[in-house]
Amino acid sequence: MRVPPFGVTQCIEGPRHTRGTPPNVVETDAETWLALATGALSWAEGRASGAVRASGERADLGDHLPVVRLR
Repeated sequence: MRVPPFGVTQCIEGPRHTRGTPPNVVETDAETWLALATGALSWAEGRASGAVRASGERADLGDHLPVVRLR
């Protein structure tokens, strides 16, 4: 998961990667990531709007979101 310029992390188990662009990448801006993480935006909505860019067969994080649900 890339959220430039704030950070990058491996979200789910998979092959270790250390250099270059890995084969499974998800990228978005900070506002969209917070909306996804809190459930204010669904994975499908983020992808459909173009706010979430995901490539590779392991780049679908829909089953792992939201991370935290706001009340």
